[in-house]
Amino acid sequence: MDAELGTALVTGASSGIGAAYAARLAADGWDTVLVARRAQRLEDLADRLREETGTKVETLVADLSDQEDLTRVARRAAGPDVGFLLNNAGINGYGPFAGLDPALMTKVLTLNVLAVTALTRAAVPAMLDRGRGTVVNVASQLAFAGSLPPHPLPERAVYAGTKGYVVTFTRTLAAELAGTPLRVQVLCPGLTATEFHRSRGEEPVPGREPSVHDDGGMPVGRVVDASLTALEQGRVVCVPGLSDPAPVADLTRAELGIRTGGAGHGGAHRHD
Repeated sequence: MDAELGTALVTGASSGIGAAYAARLAADGWDTVLVARRAQRLEDLADRLREETGTKVETLVADLSDQEDLTRVARRAAGPDVGFLLNNAGINGYGPFAGLDPALMTKVLTLNVLAVTALTRAAVPAMLDRGRGTVVNVASQLAFAGSLPPHPLPERAVYAGTKGYVVTFTRTLAAELAGTPLRVQVLCPGLTATEFHRSRGEEPVPGREPSVHDDGGMPVGRVVDASLTALEQGRVVCVPGLSDPAPVADLTRAELGIRTGGAGHGGAHRHD
């Protein structure tokens, strides 16, 4: 184990991508802080990682849509030992926008946007002081599906909007931190074989054993593989399963075209 690795803080660690990513990091020698709502799931994973890898594992039972819990986790993310932050926790709140429960809508926005931003803000200064660090924010391929109607895609206006934020926030932060030792990535998986679609997010999926929704999808191990490979290659946008990077480059060119095309009509930086 490389004693210099430090600690990885993983949110949404009780199942799916979070649990698989935490296990991979622990196997690579990282100590871990596991964050999620389900205490028993966290303890089961922590016990397994300690036994299999000999690393130190902490658990933080927290609902990141709760301000007190978010503040507590942010305080830990700001620790000088945290060298890897995986912002994976998220809920979907799927359903028609006009009928979406306002409390659930607020929970989706708080967890998917505010928590990601706050934890990144907590971790980055200490990483810069330390001279190294990695931030991976989990978005979704649905961030790029704004114009597509529902069916077979879910009704997702708020969820897709939050993931669009994560994509833009992470790409812009990566540009701001270019030239520093930090690595920043937005991970955009498609349908993944987790239990994500088994709940809209009001409450976590019950039960002690992880499960997979009926829709199936890409195995979580392949998602983790893609993310770690992209980090080694210095790619900010990681879309697991996308073998040709041309669409990402095309997106960048399209954005440039929109900005330069709009600049000729005045008020390019004004919104009033």
